Amino acid sequence: MALANPKQTATEARIAALTIPESGWTAPARKAALARLRKEGLPDRRDEYWKFTRPDSLVTPEVPKAATFTHDEGPIFGERDRLKIVFVDGVFDADASDDLSMEGIEIGMLAAEQGADIHWARDLYGTLEERGQDPVDRPLAALNTAAATDGVLIRVTGKPSKPVSLIYRHQSDTSDAVLHHVLRVESGAALTVLENGPAAARLNKVMEIDIADGGTLHHVRAQGRDHDRRAVTHIFARLGRESVLKSFTMTANGRLTRNEAIVELTGDDAVVHIAGACVGDGANGGEFHHDDTVFITHNAENCESRQVFKKVLRNGAVGVFQGKILVKAGAQKTDGYQKSQSLLLDGDSQFLAKPELEIYADDVACSHGSTSGAIDETALFYMRARGVPHREATDLLTLAFLGEAIDEIEDRDLGEEILARIESWLARRR
Repeated sequence: MALANPKQTATEARIAALTIPESGWTAPARKAALARLRKEGLPDRRDEYWKFTRPDSLVTPEVPKAATFTHDEGPIFGERDRLKIVFVDGVFDADASDDLSMEGIEIGMLAAEQGADIHWARDLYGTLEERGQDPVDRPLAALNTAAATDGVLIRVTGKPSKPVSLIYRHQSDTSDAVLHHVLRVESGAALTVLENGPAAARLNKVMEIDIADGGTLHHVRAQGRDHDRRAVTHIFARLGRESVLKSFTMTANGRLTRNEAIVELTGDDAVVHIAGACVGDGANGGEFHHDDTVFITHNAENCESRQVFKKVLRNGAVGVFQGKILVKAGAQKTDGYQKSQSLLLDGDSQFLAKPELEIYADDVACSHGSTSGAIDETALFYMRARGVPHREATDLLTLAFLGEAIDEIEDRDLGEEILARIESWLARRR
């Protein structure tokens, strides 16, 4: 008698807890994604790309409780003129959101529009996620495509006058949100997307981004304040000729966060920058584990990619970076840059890095570097000698360390707002 495969048993248990729509234009993609999920199986620690991060709490049918976190700090991006789209525990809240009409853009909701027979997103939903499954299995993304309950569908046809702001609110301590966003930036169009908030006790989010020739998307994300939340997010992007994608993520708090970015440059002269700044504290019996996993494929000539990630960790916090640049044959004049660094503020924290280059073209400039270290004692002594208290001096050096990643944000005002939030986070922990 054959023994049951624990991985497949866990996968079937998770599938049994899902409700998967079987009609409308998303149905074929959902069916195909469910087949991928069954074939791949949910991740475990024996999988190469999960060896640094325990996926257990992300895959169980039961949701680990996460208490909502109250604070008196105003919401980030709150002073900025923006079109607000609010989700509460993964469900679109029309009353809390703005009117979705704006010049140069079409906005719809997955839950409301998936029952139609025809939709512009039909040819994109699940398509980029499926492409991103090769050469690395990403079963939690397949689960998302199969079972997503809501999400925003954005088609950019011009240059809207203000950013679209996706706001995620967490109310239930056992909420399990599965959100799937689809963004299509047409030729010559441009948009800025902002994201902020904890979203749910557990979040599984996919964002599929298709940028046509000459299109531009700027994406700035601030991941929520709740201490006990768990999240896995995926960005799947495809870039056409002379298109631009710049994405930045700030993360503070959270028990477990894994952010994946899978980007394919398919048109000549395309540019992608993926960056992140993370501050983590595992104090007071808490736990902080943060994982950035990036895979960028150059499949066209004269393209540029940058990966810049900085993590500040203390009190047993753990940071992970897995980054790969794949340059395919024929992708000449590629410029690929990858940098991951950690600042460990004590001897209990860890930074685990796995940078990779795989190159099949001979006219390229690709580099990667990864370092981990403590505060510069010489710089700290210099500041202390000039009257700066120890903890304030440490915070100033920490902000300077994170600055290179924050500089990847195109909008200087947004960069200053991110920097101010990190400074506030550090000050509360002095």
